[in-house]
Amino acid sequence: MLGGITDTGELYSPYVGLVYMFNLIVGTGALTMPQAFAVSGWAVSLALIIFLAFMSYMTTTFVIEAMAAANAHLRWKKRERQRIVDDSDASSDSYDDDKSEVAMLDGHERSETRPILSDMLHLSRHVLSCLHSGTLTALPERASTNNVFDIVERIEMGQMASMFFNKVGVNMFYICIIIYLYGDLAIYAAAVPYSLTEVVCGNQSCSAVSKLKANDTDPCWGSIRRIDAYRIFLTAFSLLLGPFTFFNVQKTKYLQIITSLMRWIAFIIMIILALIRISKGRGEGHPPIANISGIPNLFGVCVYSFMCQHSLPSLITPINKKKHMNTLVLVDYVLILAFYSLLSFTAIFCFSNLKDMYTLNFTSNCDVVSIPFIRYFLGLFPVFTISTNFPIIAVTLRNNWKTVFHRDGGMYPWLIDRIVFPLITIIPAIIVAFCTHDLETLVGITGSYAGTGIQYIIPACLVHFSRKDVEVVFGNDVQNKHRSPFKHSCWVMFVLVWSVSCFIFVTTNIVLSETN
Repeated sequence: MLGGITDTGELYSPYVGLVYMFNLIVGTGALTMPQAFAVSGWAVSLALIIFLAFMSYMTTTFVIEAMAAANAHLRWKKRERQRIVDDSDASSDSYDDDKSEVAMLDGHERSETRPILSDMLHLSRHVLSCLHSGTLTALPERASTNNVFDIVERIEMGQMASMFFNKVGVNMFYICIIIYLYGDLAIYAAAVPYSLTEVVCGNQSCSAVSKLKANDTDPCWGSIRRIDAYRIFLTAFSLLLGPFTFFNVQKTKYLQIITSLMRWIAFIIMIILALIRISKGRGEGHPPIANISGIPNLFGVCVYSFMCQHSLPSLITPINKKKHMNTLVLVDYVLILAFYSLLSFTAIFCFSNLKDMYTLNFTSNCDVVSIPFIRYFLGLFPVFTISTNFPIIAVTLRNNWKTVFHRDGGMYPWLIDRIVFPLITIIPAIIVAFCTHDLETLVGITGSYAGTGIQYIIPACLVHFSRKDVEVVFGNDVQNKHRSPFKHSCWVMFVLVWSVSCFIFVTTNIVLSETN
């Protein structure tokens, strides 16, 4: 879940964390990237993906800095509460014992039920008053060093938003997360039946290779059209995996290993097959150098493909040595950028007509691979990997809906908790998948809007307000040892301006396209 303080989990080395981050980022978005490259042109695509990789790295360092500030914030609160309790104990001789105990407990209960930002303001005023009166003791030497910023507690983004944002900011955070998760579910709900339709209705016999994209009205088997087959598979997918939304599920370690192995075997096979065909001079792709009309969709696909900011607390906190964290993250982004470039460039020069899901270009093209097992494996591996992720995303979205409407001390009725929340989670995504299976558009819109909010706006706001919090609590002399290399406030402003510009550009392009 994206909110709250959760268990850190088993610790692992920085290099294992680097592998985990690589696996998290490289997912479904990578399969839709080749077509976006082909439409936008190879030069424009290369320039844009390099720039967006840089932007994503910058905001990733913002989130890491905010995580360190949040850990320091929690340590400071605990220390101040303990000091207030100690002061109350020291002065208890001047009060009646019973009244003193009641007052202390009452104050403690109020501090636990008070919103985090209000509590921080109260404690800040207390510190300032103590400074004026000379009763506040200096921070211990250990606290005055960088150790106070050690990332030990796994503080999810929702909790960081509660620490550093006001109520409106927190609500906007959850709205953005919810929209993004709806987009994720819609993409997954469309990708699985679309892949099944292409495999079942496609040409697997190698008798006649089709070079053109199939039409939805083309026959699949008998009188059933391809679109009918897609909707049948989507209905089956919804009935099989939809009920998991009503329960609590999580991805096990072994299932994660299996899906990761399948994904990397498939990626390696596709790259090797494309390289072999190109090296033999049989590549059919002749992509343009630049096509401005394809940039908005390419932007959304790239943003979606570099998404990891919302899961950083789960990835970074268990790492046992975080001294060179920003450098390791940079290495990860360079490797991911190289992988995306290799996958996309081999694709656009190997195939003349790329499908929404890159794996499907291998299922019916026997010139590339003539072994039926490999064709079926590449066509069906997204079905398994995406199907295992769908319940996890659905449960996460359901829990975020509960967080948005939660009130302190309140309990949801059974009907609302067990029926209404799961239904409002699963139904909109299924409806969108029934209306369209255009994966490139779904990924582009999700990345362009909700993805921009999560990857750019939220990290920029988190790091801005966390820096202000550090200045208020610790002063200007204490520096966050996990501070982003982009420490100047101009970088934060640049990210925000860039985000707003992207919103305007993408929206304008969509409106003009629909008008034309």
